[in-house]
Amino acid sequence: MSIDQQKKFMREAIRLSMENVQSGKGGPFGAVIVKNGKIIATAVNEVTKSNDPTAHAEIIAIRNACEKLDSFQLDDCEIYCSCEPCPMCLGAIYWARPNAIYFGNSKEDAAEINFDDNFIYDELDISLNERKLPTIQLLRNEAQSAFIQWQKCEDKIEY
Repeated sequence: MSIDQQKKFMREAIRLSMENVQSGKGGPFGAVIVKNGKIIATAVNEVTKSNDPTAHAEIIAIRNACEKLDSFQLDDCEIYCSCEPCPMCLGAIYWARPNAIYFGNSKEDAAEINFDDNFIYDELDISLNERKLPTIQLLRNEAQSAFIQWQKCEDKIEY
């Protein structure tokens, strides 16, 4: 794909982020998913609109694209994000397995307007008992039964 095409898709993600701010429906974030040079899904941040803290543009775009593709992976796709993905979105993007991530604003740019995810990155680097949000393992032996069952399952769909 040419740099001009990549810029076109990034401009669409940026346009969506601007439109979302102007509409008053959510934060300044937009995402576009492209396959074979065509946009297959778009989304904007809907956290406040839907009262859903996971309704980030990237997550919604992934859901829309996977539904359209009838797949749980974004094979041969690229995702264009108006801002560098947060830890949640980055994890979801890795699980969806696109070929590339392109972004406009950096996480530092986001922090400057009070969208700072550093506290999450910091929490991931410390032990469970040091985290600010109590993180406690409970009933591991019972929970293992589902994992054992999964391991033995012969007709599972790996992902």
